[in-house]
Amino acid sequence: MNLVMSWNDWADLDGTALASLVKKGEITSREIAEQAVRGIVALNPELSAVVEVFDNVVDDPLKDGMNPNGVFAGVPFLMKDLGPTLKGRLQEMGSLLMKGNQAETDSFLTKQMRQAGLNIIGRTTTPEFGLCSSAENPDVYITRNPWNLNYTTCGSSAGTAASVAAGIVPIAHATDGGGSIRIPAGVNGNIGLKPSRGVFSLAPKGSDLMTVVSFQGCHSRTIRDTAAFIDNCRGGAPGEFMPYWSSPEPYTELIKKDPRKLRIAVSHEWGDYCATPHTVTELERAAEFLEELGHHVEWVLPDVDFYATYEAQTAAYMMNFAQTISEQLEKKGLEEPPADLVEPICIKVWEEGRTASYADRAKMQTLFNETSRRMGAFFENWDIILTPTMAKPTPLLGTKEYLTTSDNPSVYDWFENLWSIFAYTPIANICGIPGVSLPMSEMENGMPLGMHALARQGNDGLLLQLGAQIERALDGNWNHGRKPDVHVTKINSAHGQWI
Repeated sequence: MNLVMSWNDWADLDGTALASLVKKGEITSREIAEQAVRGIVALNPELSAVVEVFDNVVDDPLKDGMNPNGVFAGVPFLMKDLGPTLKGRLQEMGSLLMKGNQAETDSFLTKQMRQAGLNIIGRTTTPEFGLCSSAENPDVYITRNPWNLNYTTCGSSAGTAASVAAGIVPIAHATDGGGSIRIPAGVNGNIGLKPSRGVFSLAPKGSDLMTVVSFQGCHSRTIRDTAAFIDNCRGGAPGEFMPYWSSPEPYTELIKKDPRKLRIAVSHEWGDYCATPHTVTELERAAEFLEELGHHVEWVLPDVDFYATYEAQTAAYMMNFAQTISEQLEKKGLEEPPADLVEPICIKVWEEGRTASYADRAKMQTLFNETSRRMGAFFENWDIILTPTMAKPTPLLGTKEYLTTSDNPSVYDWFENLWSIFAYTPIANICGIPGVSLPMSEMENGMPLGMHALARQGNDGLLLQLGAQIERALDGNWNHGRKPDVHVTKINSAHGQWI
């Protein structure tokens, strides 16, 4: 398996650029799939980011129905092991309980990805059922941050974040139920946009109405790749409960123009949740940078009861994950989750959430509605809210208070720990508004720190436009032009090993 280009060239090309070379006939989709696999083979022993490689679509990119004339023209793509299903492929959701679980059909979004020309060559790691902040159950796998192997990638799009950050693939699938696209993007130095409700379909097994807070998306290294992903994968399937957003102008065209002067509200003290002093300093620098780009920037806080709102988010998690686990137990003929196959906090979530009543769900939805209305009113006066992506530094591996392997006796206290570090992202899921993490800043130890921007529902294009303006101002040098410790450019091409 020979390299079609040097690893330095590979790392310099985003998905759009790779697709252009394929369309010109300079390289083939099989050759770039093979190069991605070489990257996986070299780096995965260190990162544990990829669960499985689909060898037959590496050998034959057209095997599963990839459209070679799509915008991505066979660019290798990794699917998070959660969310959209791949016909005939395993989907094990990071859980021992789900070992051997095989999907019967392609999800609607999977078909959209294939039609866009993405060659799905494998699946990436996730915490059990995507519930917690890090994929690190030693009985399943421990996914490590390529910037420093002693730290977590966060989650739940753990393997995707590591794979894109390490340069293995330029773009990969991610999901977001409370920040699971944006948080790992923020701590791995990727671009991660959680779209508005009504952009990507969850058909046929789900809908935005059913899942309430879960969204699909991607990680990438360039704004234009994310824009192309949304342009070509968006849309509702037959039978959706709600209308789907469309854009009068493709995002790939919109991002070529700077946005108008924006009204940007900056904040980090959300109720009792607030950022560390270093993070606040970085937020101030980001705000000043946006002001230098010509935008009006002011420190303003949305009028929201954050504590009550995140109580409602906790309730949503309890109900939704309990239902997910119950469905799997029923399929397996089990009455309760086996303690040797399901992690402790997931069991506690199931125990609490399975008895929730319709009244409990109605109370949650009422709080969601109130928060959404208040945020909507705020966006009548402001275009963007800027916060850090996380309130606290990236945890070291083994920081159990955020893991579903935790022995915390209170599942409510466990969730409160999550909100204290991931304070700024869940509100986008509650309200169905778009949010993006951009790799603009650094933590005190030099690891990436994402800056997080929110906009009104349906204004995903504005976030991408602002991101593209920042990208141009930085000459494309996200992360100050730095690369992680574990990266494809550090592969010894003669031996195919990371050095």
